[in-house]
Amino acid sequence: MNAKNLTRSVRCLTLAAATALLAACAGPQVDDYARETPKLVLREYFNGPMTAHGVFTDRSGKVARRFTVRMVGRWSGNEGVLEEDFFYSDGKTERRVWRLTDLGDGRYTGRADDVLGEAQGRAAGNALRWQYTLKLPVDGKVYEVQFDDWMYLMDDKVMLNKAVMSKFGIRLGEVTLAFHKP
Repeated sequence: MNAKNLTRSVRCLTLAAATALLAACAGPQVDDYARETPKLVLREYFNGPMTAHGVFTDRSGKVARRFTVRMVGRWSGNEGVLEEDFFYSDGKTERRVWRLTDLGDGRYTGRADDVLGEAQGRAAGNALRWQYTLKLPVDGKVYEVQFDDWMYLMDDKVMLNKAVMSKFGIRLGEVTLAFHKP
C-alpha cells in the first residue's frame, strides 16, 4: 500500500469513527430522565402478574405483527425471574424466561435462552434503557438482531416500551408495547 492509499484509508477510518461517535451522542441518554417520576424500579414493577399488548412495525411503519404477552415476575433479593408468554395474532406462541440481576445504582443485567450473551440495562427516573442481541428464528434460519429498548413508567400500573430492532446498524423495525398491571 502506498502512502497516498494509506492516508486515504486513515481518513476514511477517522471519518467513520467520528460519525459513529456523533451518532452515539446524538440520541437520548437514560440520565435525561433522572428527574422524571414515578421512579422506575424493576424489582417493584416486574413483580407479580401483568399483561402487555404490542405491535411489530417494519421499516416502512406497517404493522407486521400484533401480540399479547402474559407475564409473571418474581424476585428474591437482587435476583429476579420474568416469565413471558407471547400470543401472536397469527396463532403462534412463544415463551421467554428472563433471569434478571439488580446490580444497584439503576443498573441491571439479564439472560434468556434466546438472548446472545447478557442484556444490559440502566434506569434513571421513570426510564430504562435495555440493550441485547436476540436470536430470532425466521423461516428456518436464526438471525442475531440487536434490540435497543426504552421503557417509560407512566404510573404504578402502566409502562410503555419502544424498541428498535437492527442488524449491522440497519434499522429493521420497531416493537411498541403497553404493559399493564392489575
